[in-house]
Amino acid sequence: MSLEEFHRHFRSDLQNTLGERVEAGEGPFPSEELVFAEKVMEHVADAGICDEPTVCHWNGKVGNARLRITGYALSPDETALDLFVTHYLGTEELHDLRDSDITATASEGVRFLLRAASSNLEARIDPTHPVRDLVATIRSRWNDIDRVRVFVIADGRTKTKRFSDKVVHEKMVAIEVMDMERVFRHTEGKPRDELALSFVQSIGRPLPCVHVPDSDADYEYALTAIPGQLIRDLYLRFGTRLLEANVRTFLGNKRAVNKGIVETLRKEPEHFLAFNNGLVLVCDEAAFERSEDGNPGLSFMKGMQIVNGGQTTSSIYFASRDHRTIDLSHVMVPAKIIILKGAQDEARERLISNVSRYANSQNAVKMSDLSANRPFHVQLEKLANSTWCPDGATRWFYERAAGAYNVMLLKEGTSAAKRRKLQEMIGSRRKLTKNDVAKYHEAWRGKPNNVALGGEKNFAAFMTALDDDPTIVPNPLDTHWYRTMIAKVILFKAIESMIKAKDAKEIFRQGYVNIATYVVSIVADRLGDQLDLEQIWMQQGISRGLRNLLWEWAVTVNAEFNRIAPGQQFSEVAKRAETWARVRAAEFPLPQGSIQELRQL
Repeated sequence: MSLEEFHRHFRSDLQNTLGERVEAGEGPFPSEELVFAEKVMEHVADAGICDEPTVCHWNGKVGNARLRITGYALSPDETALDLFVTHYLGTEELHDLRDSDITATASEGVRFLLRAASSNLEARIDPTHPVRDLVATIRSRWNDIDRVRVFVIADGRTKTKRFSDKVVHEKMVAIEVMDMERVFRHTEGKPRDELALSFVQSIGRPLPCVHVPDSDADYEYALTAIPGQLIRDLYLRFGTRLLEANVRTFLGNKRAVNKGIVETLRKEPEHFLAFNNGLVLVCDEAAFERSEDGNPGLSFMKGMQIVNGGQTTSSIYFASRDHRTIDLSHVMVPAKIIILKGAQDEARERLISNVSRYANSQNAVKMSDLSANRPFHVQLEKLANSTWCPDGATRWFYERAAGAYNVMLLKEGTSAAKRRKLQEMIGSRRKLTKNDVAKYHEAWRGKPNNVALGGEKNFAAFMTALDDDPTIVPNPLDTHWYRTMIAKVILFKAIESMIKAKDAKEIFRQGYVNIATYVVSIVADRLGDQLDLEQIWMQQGISRGLRNLLWEWAVTVNAEFNRIAPGQQFSEVAKRAETWARVRAAEFPLPQGSIQELRQL
């Protein structure tokens, strides 16, 4: 597929999404530009480049300077911030964009950042606008934020993808563009292609190594030691993308292994090489050249992944960030590097998986560490692929692996007609990610404050709950459970569509997802088994009577939020356990008349 064809497909998907939202009653809002931004931001998050993003459009002026953002992503610990600004043409044909146009758009985001960090920008913003909470966070947490990037989201093609950094209040702000060409590369190829490192550029010389080539094997091998400062810089630049193939997550400094790492960094940095087991990396490409002493040296790696040593990598970064006295100049980290040679992507990925599995076996890794490969997710994917809606022509799609939906469209939608047929069969509104399922499931389970913490945190809580109490879901998952799960999704989406509709703006001004979450929790709490979820599955929708009841309950939840914390952002209020307790204790209108989904118990 060419880039131009990909752009046409992307435009087609965008128009299809807009049509679905209008048909669902959401009206003409959001605009085409914002839906485009939402799709690209979701892609950036799926590629592991940023944390879960939020579409949050705001523009204004301070003097003659224009300030604008279209969205943002803030790390859970509020130390990494990404801002998104759109450069949108909305044309059917793909156009080349000038670097000057991109930098001008980026400047609007940089100005927003500058004002948010230093001035009274907060006072210039409508108290109900969700961006105000972001501005307050930037201002209060500025000293703790150690990575800032501004992404320009563009629907054209740019020559340059990364621009010169800007300095904002003594912090370096990276400027990048996520254009159609970059999105295409991620979708058609591998996101880790961007994980490239030149040792010559970074440290001024090749890295001394032992290189073991093997013409008969599907990999080559190198042993080296990487400077600790370079490890820190890599994590700062690429974040958890470095650890994508790693089956373990950062466990925190309370774990003995990480305490030991921190203590060594603080007291005996020169002994780190002797004390630490080091890293195992894989890469798609590597280059070697002779160092000044004539010995072999590793000069370049591309498509690199840390498959063992995530604890070490994360600990070095966080320890040096949190303990400013730590000097990494004497720290060297042992590293084993596996250079992949096979041409087949499937064979490469299988080798990476096995290297990751066996390299981590020393740490007694459980299958539960491999989130996407847990039986729950595998079984849910199989159910989604085999369970058709009652019309026999459509079904839902469970995206067990990030980006799988777009890959399916690219692989199977080889012509315009086939792609249209796929979109009719599995529209984008029927796509569910792992975070989506956790959101809908936990809302029904009466955990709306957990859902409000955000996709990743709620997903982690959901997985922990499954470990602690496997009876939360049947094992194995069955078709009845799947149908009722989808019914909860339909219920949630119906509430969200109602309160986001244009004629609902006078009542519902913010926190649409939070309100929908709390209403679903109230439905589960008040109606429980009385609600016939199988009937909702059969109708793939809800009746007018149930819709009227949910509207009244949403109005009540909205009023409770305003009563609990007047003038505050719903997104923050919803995270509190006491908010759920107070909403749950509120009086909700009783069902009136005949509601066909309610059983008489």
